[in-house]
Amino acid sequence: MNASNPLQSETLKLSLQLLRQPSVTPIDHNCQNIMAERLAKHGFEIENMRFEDVDNLWARRGSEGPLFCFAGHTDVVPTGNLEAWGSDPFQPEIRDGKLYGRGSADMKTALAAMVVATERFVSKYPNHKGSIAYLITSDEEGPSINGTVKVIETLEARQEKITWCLVGEPSSTTHLGDIVKNGRRGSLNANLTIKGKQGHVAYPHLAINPIHIASKAIAELCDTVWDHGNEYFPATTFQISNINSGTGATNVVPGTLNTLFNFRYSTEVTAEELKARTLEILDRHGLDYDIEWTLSGLPFLTPVGELVNAAKHAIEKVTGRETQLSTSGGTSDGRFIAPTGAQVLELGVLNATIHQINEHVNVDDLEPLAEIYEEILVQLLAN
Repeated sequence: MNASNPLQSETLKLSLQLLRQPSVTPIDHNCQNIMAERLAKHGFEIENMRFEDVDNLWARRGSEGPLFCFAGHTDVVPTGNLEAWGSDPFQPEIRDGKLYGRGSADMKTALAAMVVATERFVSKYPNHKGSIAYLITSDEEGPSINGTVKVIETLEARQEKITWCLVGEPSSTTHLGDIVKNGRRGSLNANLTIKGKQGHVAYPHLAINPIHIASKAIAELCDTVWDHGNEYFPATTFQISNINSGTGATNVVPGTLNTLFNFRYSTEVTAEELKARTLEILDRHGLDYDIEWTLSGLPFLTPVGELVNAAKHAIEKVTGRETQLSTSGGTSDGRFIAPTGAQVLELGVLNATIHQINEHVNVDDLEPLAEIYEEILVQLLAN
C-alpha cells in the first residue's frame, strides 16, 4: 500500500474506471470486460454467460480443488434525483477523502480490490494450490432471475464446485472489517387480499368491511412471536410493507383490503411453517381471502471454519481490529451459492450510504480492503 499517497493506489484507479460505467440494473456497461481483460493476463480462462438481458462473468484460474471464488455484481441501483447529488454519480469525485459515485460502496470498489488482490497474489504465488474464480453478475440489484442463480445452475450441471466464496457486499459498519456477514436470514413475501362486500357507509348491515374484519387478524400477526432466534440469527420478524383499501370516496365501504408483508426468518423456522401458522391465524378469524407467496431467499449460515478464520486473521493483520460475525441485513447472492455446500462470507466496505444520494466510501479504506482480500488468498491457497 502507498500509505503516503492513497490517491495513487491501484485499487482506486480501477475503482474509478468501473464507477464511470453507468451500469444500472441489468446493464453491465463494459464493467465485466474491464475486469476480464485484467484477469486474463494472469492466467484466468474467461467465460461469458449471458442469460436473457443479463451479463454474467465466470473466470477461473486453475482446474483443481479447492476452489476459492470472489463473487459480486457490477449493476447498481438507479441514481435518483440527479440534482440532489453533489457531483455526477457516474463521474466519480474525491472530496474530503471520500470517493463519491453510484456503486462506490455497493460494490464496485470491492470488485476493484478483488482484482488487485488477485493480481498481487498470483504474481507472488504463480503455482498456488487449488483454483481461483470470479462469479460476477449484472442482475443482483434487480429481480435476480438471470444472474448468479443461473450461473450456479450451470456450474452444478457440470459438477464444478465452489469450496469458499467471498462476496464483496458492503458489510462494514463503523470501521473497515468490523463486521463480516457469515449468513443471511431467509425472506418470505406475501400478497394478501381480504374479501369483504362493498356498500354504502350509511347501511353497514348491507356491507362487509374488510378493514374491520381483518384488523384483529393483522394485529395478531404483528404480535406473534415466531421464534427466538439462535446464537447466529436474531428472532424472525414480520413486517407489513403496504396496506391498501377503499375507492377514495368517504361514503363507500370497500370490497377488498390488500396487504403486502414480509418475514425475515432465522434457521429456527422454515418458510412452510411460517405459511402454515399465518393461514391458521387467518382461518381462525373466519376471513375470506386469497394469498400469494414468494420466497426470495432461504437462510444460510457459514459456521466458524476455514473461510471465517482466514477472514478474521486477515482483518486483524491489516487493520489491527477484531471482527464480529453477523447475519443481519437484507438478502445477497450468497443465498444462491451457499446451498451448493460452499462456505460463504460477505466482506466489503462501509455500508452507511448504499443506495443513497451521494453514495461514497473512504478512499483510505480501498487499499486495506485489497490487502485483506490478498491475505485471505494467502491463508487458503498459498503453497
